[in-house]
Amino acid sequence: MTYSEHTKALKQIGKKPAKIKRFKKYNVPKDRKEGISTKRCRRCGRIRGHIQKYGLNLCRQCFREIASKIGFKKYS
Repeated sequence: MTYSEHTKALKQIGKKPAKIKRFKKYNVPKDRKEGISTKRCRRCGRIRGHIQKYGLNLCRQCFREIASKIGFKKYS
């Protein structure tokens, strides 16, 4: 369940505190302290394909777009 789906469902429940409490207990995503979802692209927010080397913190797609501006060269 993604974040947006979770908030949409909360709006549909309405103002019933017992149902909201039970829904949050089982369906709200946890705050992550470690693992793949803590490292996000600082440009677009994507989680996968993350390049952390040299303190870049970019996904591979964003890196390809701005690599020449940063000073990286393609060798082929």
